[in-house]
Amino acid sequence: MNIDDPRVGENIGELSRVLAETEDPELIESFLRCLLTPAETADIAARWALVKSLKEGAPQREIAKNLGLSLCKITRGSRELKKTHSAFQRMLDALAKL
Repeated sequence: MNIDDPRVGENIGELSRVLAETEDPELIESFLRCLLTPAETADIAARWALVKSLKEGAPQREIAKNLGLSLCKITRGSRELKKTHSAFQRMLDALAKL
């Protein structure tokens, strides 16, 4: 499936709704580990760690070194975090409520 295939949006939307309705974090983690390869799992974990590090004010070069990520990914994350109504910020707010 290509990134501009309408089925991408349909399936991501459906998956998002199912995850939002699931109130079992262990099931969601198990599902994600089944769905994703170990490398994809590590990449998503690193990207989430990157967002948290940015929020804590860590320098981008330090994040790159600690997480083994490119400055390009970190810059993208930083731009997303700064957007009005940032989904990253909203997810960090949700994390803070746990």
